[in-house]
Formats: sequence, structure tokens, C-alpha cells
Amino acid sequence: MNNYENLQKVLKEIFEMDKADLDFGIYRIMNQKREQVMDFIDRQLPKDIKKILSEAQSKDSVGIQSELDQMGKALDAAGVARESSPNYISLKQKLENAIDTNALEQEVFSHLGSFFKRYYKDGDFISLRRYKKDVYAIPYEGEEVKLYWANADQYYIKTSEYLKNYSFKLIDGKKVHFQLKEASTEQNNNKIQGDAERRFSIFEEQPVEVLNNELYINFTYEPHKKTVKQDDLTQKAFKMIRENSPAAFTLAFQKVPAERNKNQTHTQTVLEKHLNDFISRNSFDYFIHKDLGGFLNRELDFYIKNEVLFIDDINTENPVFFTAQLSKIKALKLVASKIINFLAQIENFQKKLWLKKKLVISTNYCITLDRIPEKYYTEIFENQAQLAEWKTLFGFDSAEATNGELSGAETLNSGVDALKNEPFLVLDTKFFTEEFKDKLLAEFDNLDEETNGLLINSENFQALNLIQEKYKEKVNGIYIDPPYNTGSDGFVYKDGFSHSSWLSMMSDRINLSNNLMSDSSGINVSINENELFNLKGLLDNHELTYFTTCDVRVRHENRILKGDKDFHEVTEQLLIYGKGHFKPGKRIVDNSSIENYKYEVVLKSDPDLIENYDGKEVQVFKPSSFEVKEVSPNENSLQKISIRGGLREGNSSGRYYVAFLENQFNTRRGFLFRVAGMGGDGLGYRYFLIPDELSNRKNADYFQGVPTNKSDFKLVPYPNFLDFERCFNNSTNEGGIEFRNGKKPIAFIKHIFKLLNLEKDAMVLDYFAGSGSTMHAAISKNRDSFNIKYIGIEVNTYFNTATKPRIQKVIYSDNWKNGKPQDKNGISHMFKYQVLESYEDTLNNLHVASKPADGLLNFSDEAKEEYLLKYMLDVESQEHLFNIEMFCNPFNYQLKVTENNELVSTKVDLVETFNYLIGLYVDRIQRVGDIKFVEGVTRTGVKTLVIWRNLETTNDETTAKRFRKIYDTVRSFEFDQIYINGDHHFDNYRTSDDKFKVKLIEETFFKKMFNISEL
Repeated sequence: MNNYENLQKVLKEIFEMDKADLDFGIYRIMNQKREQVMDFIDRQLPKDIKKILSEAQSKDSVGIQSELDQMGKALDAAGVARESSPNYISLKQKLENAIDTNALEQEVFSHLGSFFKRYYKDGDFISLRRYKKDVYAIPYEGEEVKLYWANADQYYIKTSEYLKNYSFKLIDGKKVHFQLKEASTEQNNNKIQGDAERRFSIFEEQPVEVLNNELYINFTYEPHKKTVKQDDLTQKAFKMIRENSPAAFTLAFQKVPAERNKNQTHTQTVLEKHLNDFISRNSFDYFIHKDLGGFLNRELDFYIKNEVLFIDDINTENPVFFTAQLSKIKALKLVASKIINFLAQIENFQKKLWLKKKLVISTNYCITLDRIPEKYYTEIFENQAQLAEWKTLFGFDSAEATNGELSGAETLNSGVDALKNEPFLVLDTKFFTEEFKDKLLAEFDNLDEETNGLLINSENFQALNLIQEKYKEKVNGIYIDPPYNTGSDGFVYKDGFSHSSWLSMMSDRINLSNNLMSDSSGINVSINENELFNLKGLLDNHELTYFTTCDVRVRHENRILKGDKDFHEVTEQLLIYGKGHFKPGKRIVDNSSIENYKYEVVLKSDPDLIENYDGKEVQVFKPSSFEVKEVSPNENSLQKISIRGGLREGNSSGRYYVAFLENQFNTRRGFLFRVAGMGGDGLGYRYFLIPDELSNRKNADYFQGVPTNKSDFKLVPYPNFLDFERCFNNSTNEGGIEFRNGKKPIAFIKHIFKLLNLEKDAMVLDYFAGSGSTMHAAISKNRDSFNIKYIGIEVNTYFNTATKPRIQKVIYSDNWKNGKPQDKNGISHMFKYQVLESYEDTLNNLHVASKPADGLLNFSDEAKEEYLLKYMLDVESQEHLFNIEMFCNPFNYQLKVTENNELVSTKVDLVETFNYLIGLYVDRIQRVGDIKFVEGVTRTGVKTLVIWRNLETTNDETTAKRFRKIYDTVRSFEFDQIYINGDHHFDNYRTSDDKFKVKLIEETFFKKMFNISEL
């Protein structure tokens, strides 16, 4: 293979021309432009090099040789010895010194291949600046300390759940799933060696299994020697699947045509197609470079000066040779710059799509019935899907509610009455029509204010990016529990770039969340030692103030999970940082004597439960059935006793049975226990008030209150060691949802709220929401009238099976056992949940014109080339990136969204998307016919009205009439701006008192959607 052929191979790999079978993401787009790219590589680049080299040489060696021959013949004819002629000698010397253009070409080809290959690896350009062989230079700008990593200049974009979840349907409706089996403990604990890379391979112990008449195919993703190729493992997997699959799934091996390119097709089985797609999706597209053009141009300059132009080349005695060297450098730089421009165009195009604000795919609300007018109850009770969810989540049986004996109108009336007695059942608007949802939301006069929380099912970078305008500097505290990057926690990375990939992922998300933090807010991050020091260095570089690192005891030293480790990990870490004026919370220490506490327990009703334990009667009272009153010292009252030891024995010091109270912690929190036959208080009882949140000790204070002399209180710092071992061990089923992958206990999160100094009416953000512990803790605090609002972001598919259902459950009851509510002591609540367009959805909906625009045919060759290298993708994708037609009927705009690995046309919520883009806090939404009025105030205080119309059925006159019907002159005077979609003459409908400006939705939408901030 000559140097040019090697360059072609390198460029085809870099431009993804070797992935013609891939029909997703940027690969599909590049395949559409295959013809132009190949023409550029095969024809244009060699032509440019030849032209530059030939121009730089006054005469090439062939021309000089021809002139020399002619002169020699003339001298021979004249009888003059050739070597006696000064002109002949001079020309002969020129020939000897002349540089072979072909050799120069091959040298340029060699340098080009070497240069681009050194930064490209498995689909990405890695920003490793080569200083010399095996030595790299980092972009250090004089900082005292700087954390740098290989992928620091890249966006981590491994956003999908394809790695763990991939399913498809056969034509008979049967489902096939690909799933990963975790690697063995030994393999997980061993670091990947230098001669190994992760590969997908079939799980040989159990390649396939059938569950519920669905086929599950099992894979591993483990290190293999680099000599083991993925294609070989894929072929082996396919063979084993075929041999082990039941006959019921033979349609998986049906031959289907697969498009390879426009001139050639081939066939493959259904399973092969999906298997290749599954592996490919998880092998490419990990990163997007933030400034590929700038990086490569800087590196090119560095490469030329250090590896092409040497001091010895500056040979003044041989100007021809020196000129040749300059021409080589000129050719190298010019051609390399063209390649860089083309690569930068592709990378910038991907970056544009990544940073584009993503559309809201769907918006729904979960609302407790106490907030819904009773006029809706009939329609609610008739909704079978809603009733079915209530039975699943809360055990509410509609048949039992109506005694199962009534029919027709009586059944309906009985059902409506039943709903009146269930104020904390959580209605989910997803089960109802758009008309019902519009009417229901119109009942709220201050919608965003009355909404207690927001859940977003989305990749967290995209969600944080979308909510920037609305929630900038509005968040009072952040808690996140990111993947610890242990090798078995679902975090996917490039081989050899585990820590670097993780840092890139974290860095950009911390950047975005910093913008949302108020000047007095803090951020707490759970982590373990695997990434602790990297994370601390990262946070130190993000303009945050470091406070401390808490060691958190999460398991008992004898509860060993992996026996092959050298040390047993008993603790994790909690990093505490804050912005500007953040002050961590402090704990209250009671410095008073026992005489300062005098209380009386007033029982309002009989005990809810009477149990006997070891001969002692224990009575249990709900919080609503007792009151602890402070009385004057001279009355016959009880003393508060703070129990400092273990609750082992019943005696006058207030000790009791540790086993009994430990078993009550999860279900009796906040309850009062009255134990007969204990203590010397003269009443024959000892009262134990289990605290609202778990103590770190195996004990329980009782009659906790405010001392008579408030000066006896002291505020002291919290310790940086937290013992929550028991809480972590008992958290799996908290909130009525079983979740075994790193679930954080409520007591721990509540303690974090104290560390974050979250007060009433605060807003907390968790963008690694997991099972929803942060939101659960916020709701639990709100039972004490804290009114903490929350934003939770989670990308995983368990959003719908764990995160959201958990929030619904803890709204209905805070007391769950075996997945069932133990009471109906709910809380009045409403939260909004949304699904966002993903980066993959953006790519899947994108189409690039297969042919250049007609006007381009009239361009000069130079203009055509510049268009190809710099502007082609942007220009030819513009229609699909922002389709103006979507605003004609904004209530029915559809996007193809991936569901179960199939593209499904789904309606998009343009209204909610626009609210985020302009930072609108919604007061009221009203829909009249085909017009929707959204009224609110922007984050910056601008009173705003947004008018959305179906332009196919509504004109300006109708819009104006309905506007005036809702907003009289007095009300319309309040608005500072009105947005409206479509061509309009709305300015003509002002009154003399109106001050609002009229703005086009489309113009603002486009501007805000592509308002790309460099991170």
C-alpha cells in the first residue's frame, strides 16, 4: 500500500465511510453525502497537492532534463565539449538538485495520514497534544493547580439506554430483547489491562431464555484481548443464538433486505440486523469535540514546525531544495486545512444538534383529588385506566368502593362519593383527553406556583440545558448521586478512558447546574473513593467554595458484599460545596438542664394499636391522636429525658427494648409509644416519641421540645462523619418501591437538606434522580409545612416504574409496608412530569438533501468547494432542523420518537417548550376552540401572554374577539409583551391603554432554540 492509499484509508475511516451499513445518527447523514465525500477524498485532494507542488517548482525534473538534452545536442553539433560549457554545467547541477514531484507528493500523503491518524481513535478525536514521541503537552494557562483529562475538550454524549435495553418485535408480534449480564466479581474488580478492550460477547452460560413468551438474549460487555475482533464475537453470538433459540422464534432468522447504499443491497436476517445495530450503537458516538477545527489547526501548526520543517532543511546553498521543502509545507498545510474544515463542519454540526434546546415531547400532571373540583369526579370515576392504576399503586378497589352491588347511575354516584373520601388519590392526566386536561388546568389561577414539583424523563444534560432560562439562579440546593464509575454501575466509557469519560460527563452537567444555583445555594454530591479525588478537583475548578468531605457509614463492617477485595468498603463520601454566600446548616444543641423541660402528653383518642412485648403493654398513637403541651413547672407534669444509651431495659432512666423500637423505625416514625409499668414519673407509663427522622443512634428521645430558656440553645457545626448504616440497610423498599441499585435512604437525604440549609419555600434539584429519594424527602418535609419544591431529572426507563410511582405513593401515604399503604395520611400535592426529545431523536428526524441546491450549480469550482467543506450540512438540513410548518397547527406537530427501539410518530408539546425558552412562569392556561392563551411572568418579571393558534382554522379577527372576551381593556393593559404564532395584524387590535409589544413566536423560538452556549 503506497502513501496515498494509506491516506485514503485513514480519511475514509475518519469520515465514517467504512460504516456504510449503519443507518442511525451521524452515520446515516454521512452515508447520504457519501458521493460528495468520496469525490473529495479520491479526486480533489490529490489534484490540490499536485497543483501546489507544480506551482512551487519553476521547472520539474522532466522539463530540466529535456532542456539539458537539447543543449547537449547543440553543443555536440557545434563540436564543443559539453562539460566545458558553463551553461550546460549549471543546468546539469539544477537537474541534480531538482526534487522529484512524485516523491514530494508521497511525502505529503504520508504526513497527512500520520497527522490525522494520531488524534483519531474509534470514532472520536482525542485532544492529546503530542509534544514528541510518547510525550504530550497540556493547555496550561498559569493556574496554580489545574485538573486536566484526555476528553476535557469534548461533550460526553452516551445518552441512550441502548446498552442495557434493546427490544424489537417480530412480524408475528413476539418480542425479542437484548440484555447485559453483569460481569463476574473477579472481572469487575480487575482493571482493564493495556492489551485488552471491552467487547460485546454472548453470555455462554445462558445465551437465551424465554420469559413470559418473550425471548431474552444475554450478552456480556467485558475485556477481551485486542486481537479478538468484535466481528468474530458477533458471528459467534449469532451462531449460538440460532442453535439455542426455541422454534417459536424462527421468524427472528427470516431473511430481509438491508440497504447498503444506493447502488447495492444485501440480505441478512432480522436478528443479524438488530444485533449489528445493538452493538454499533454502543460502540460509536461517545463524544463530540467542542472545537475540533481550532484544536486541529493548532496541532497542524505544531506538527509542521516540529515534525516537517527541520533546521537542517534551511539550506541556503541549495535554494531549489529549500523551495521544494516550502512547497511541501504549503501543500501539506493547504490540503490539511481543507480536511480540517470538512471535519470541523461535521463535528460542529453534531455539536449544534447536541446543544440545541430539545423539544418537550409530552407534559402531564399528577394532582391529588382534593385540588380537583368535584364536578370532574364523574368523568374521573368512569376512566378505567385511572382506576386500574389506583388499584395497582394504592390498593384502591373501585368495586369495593361501590360495594360491588350497585349498577348504572347508582354505581356512578357511589363511586363519586367514594372519591370524595379519598382526597389524596393521585390523578394522572395521561389517562385523560386533551380536552379534559385543558379544562382541568384552567381551574388553576397560579399554575406554576401551585405545582409542587417537576419530574423530567430525559438525559440530564438536555434537561438542564432546556430549563436554563426559567430556573436561572432559582435553585436553593442541589443533591446528586451520580454513577460512581465502578465498572458495574451502568456508566459506559471508551476503552482506556474510564475516568476521563466520567469527568467529561460530570463537568458539563455541573457547569449547567451552576447557572441554576442562587448565590447562597450549596451542592452536595455522593461519591466513593473510585472518583472522589477526580470529582473534588473538578468541583474546585467550577467557581465553587469547598467546605468539607463527609465520610458516610453505609454498611456494617461484617456485611461484606465482595470477599475478594483487599479492604471492605464501609463508607462512602459526601462532598459539600457552595456558591458565593452559601452557609451550611448548623445543628441545635440543648445546653439546658432537665429542669428546663416540663411537658404534658394529652391523648385525644384511644391508641391505634396495643401490643404486648415481654409482658409489657405497648400502646401506639398516631401523630393526630396526641399532643405534647408545655406546662408551668409547678404543675404535675412529665419531664423530658434525653436517652443517651441503648434502649435495652425498661427502668426509671427511660431505657427500653432496642429490638421492639428498631422494628418500629420504618413504620412508626413520628408516632407516640406509651409503655406501661415503666419509670418513676408517678403515672405508671413511659412515653417514647420516635423522632420525625431517624436518629443515628439506636435510641429515641421523647418529649422533645423547646426549652423554657431559649438561650440554652447552641448552634454548632455538623460533624463530617455520618453514621447512616442502619438506614442504608433498610432503604430498599422505602416509599413502597423496591429499588436495589444504590437507593439513598430518606433519613440521609433529610440530613443533607439540613446541610444545604434548605428553609421553607426552597427549591431543590437532583439531576441523577434515580428512584426519587430526594423528591420523597422533600414531600416528607412538606408534611411539616416546609413547602420545598423539587426538580428531579432521570433518563433511565425506570422513571416510569420506580421514580414517578414512588412520588405518587408517598403523596398518598408516608407509611408503606410490602408495597402497601399502612394508612391514608396523604398530602395535598401536584407535580408536573415531562418527556424530552433526545439527541438520538434529533438525529433520527433529521434529513439532509441528497443533492445540492440548484443555485449551487452556477457557482465557481472554488465556491462549490467552500460550500462542501464549510456550509453543506447546515444549509441542506435547515428545513428539517426547524420546520416552520410546525407552527401552522402547533397542537398537532409530530416527531418520530424512539419507543422500544422503534420510531413512533408522537405529538410534541410546543407550548411547554416555548415556556422554557422564554423562561415563563405560568399563571393560567386557557383554551378556547383552536386557540390557547398562556398567561404568566418571565423569570425577569416581564408580564407575558402567549397566544397559540391553529392557523388552518383560525384567523386574526377570531383571535382578537376571543382575546377581548377573556382580557378586557383593564387586564390587557397589564401585559408587557404578547407572543403570537403565524402572520398577524394583532398590533391593530390594541386599545389606547395597551402597552404590550407583539412578537412572533416562530422568530423567538428559532433564536432561543439554537442559542448555543459554549460549555
